[in-house]
Amino acid sequence: MTLPPRDIEGACAALTERFGNRLDRSLGSRRTHTHTVTYLAPELPDAVLKAETAEEVAAAVAICARHRMPVIAFGAGSSLEGHLNAPQGGLSIDLAGMDQVVSVSTEDMTVTVQPGITREALNSWLRDTGLFFPIDPGANASIGGMAATRASGTTAVRYGTMKDNVLTVQAAMADGRLIRTAQRAKKTSAGYDLTRLLVGSEGTLGVMTEITLKLYPIPEVIGSGTCTFASVKDACTTVIETIQSAVPMARVELLDEAQVAACNAYSRLGLPVAPTLFVEFHGSPAEVQAQTDTFRAIAEGNGAKGFAWSPDPAQRGKLWQARHDAYWAAAAAAPDKQVFSTDVCVPISRLADCVVETQDDLVQHGLTGPILGHVGDGNFHVLLTLDPARPDEVAAVDAFTARLVARAIAMGGTSTGEHGVGQRKAPYLRKELGDAVDFMAAIKQALDPQNILNPGKYGFA
Repeated sequence: MTLPPRDIEGACAALTERFGNRLDRSLGSRRTHTHTVTYLAPELPDAVLKAETAEEVAAAVAICARHRMPVIAFGAGSSLEGHLNAPQGGLSIDLAGMDQVVSVSTEDMTVTVQPGITREALNSWLRDTGLFFPIDPGANASIGGMAATRASGTTAVRYGTMKDNVLTVQAAMADGRLIRTAQRAKKTSAGYDLTRLLVGSEGTLGVMTEITLKLYPIPEVIGSGTCTFASVKDACTTVIETIQSAVPMARVELLDEAQVAACNAYSRLGLPVAPTLFVEFHGSPAEVQAQTDTFRAIAEGNGAKGFAWSPDPAQRGKLWQARHDAYWAAAAAAPDKQVFSTDVCVPISRLADCVVETQDDLVQHGLTGPILGHVGDGNFHVLLTLDPARPDEVAAVDAFTARLVARAIAMGGTSTGEHGVGQRKAPYLRKELGDAVDFMAAIKQALDPQNILNPGKYGFA
């Protein structure tokens, strides 16, 4: 079936009639509503609409559907793989103003929020309830964006990822209808699991307008610490043995030598420049002490040195702020370059092999790329530095990314553990999933037959 051409001007006229001067077509606004984080070239939308309600989102999508105008949902703008680019133009629906807590149930330990609220703002709002939302991707991302990219982060080893913590979503579908994917109950056997279909779909199947999340009690005690190792393998072995010993680590992060050096300089940590684990434990005082003692014994059995542990909130805050500032630390270490962050995920039994082979690859090809990872679930990031104005450096980074993905897939892993597919990882999706991609395309065609929802992502043109 041949589809009619996209009618951008007709859509903008109808949107202006509905929303007045809130439809912004200025170049400045369009430039801030596209991909801006890494060297991937920005592709601007034709217009920006700052939505205020779910009904407005649905109305805007319905207008765009009539004119086949693409729709790209925008939250905090922290996506890394080109999710926010508009390769075919279209409307960027800015959801940042939809940032309210709709309802909270302390008894059920759930909260319903609008998509524009950020994770830090949500936890600040929840503080007096004794509950918190644990998913922590580092950036102060919006909850809508985190759900759309199936985000995880430093706490995934204990609390899971977004797919484990979203109970239901309200979404504007491609024809403008608002649907709710499930009720608030923590389990259901009714119908297809549309919630998990939309979580991770990167805005290609619907625009989320409300999200209901699981919450957790704020731990009585939180203890964090660091220890260094002679090799990445020893650090990874420690994590595997700790998990096998049923020690419920809340966070465990690996920084290689290059990343430790960068964090020392940027965040003034003063750590030995060696493979290092950052760890955190949650629970009662007795539980945290027992977990820490067990971890220390396992780590020292694998040659760990300088184990330092503290329940002091200030020290813990400094440690994890340094971890979250790793991107900026890598950027500061190469001020004349730009940082490109990429990620893969492998079974933790292969993590040490994958990290070591990746370090060797960097050396062999003369690339600079500090490595850090969520070693509790086998996910790690490489923060490559390059000059995007030099085609040879861009080509070298692209070739490295291809080798990294091939290495991860060969080890039973994935091309992306949490950044998402977007534009940059789309070429690797079929290599990882084979004919399953055809069924993804069939779902996309069924739910968005005009291909207006974030086209050009997931490899769907």
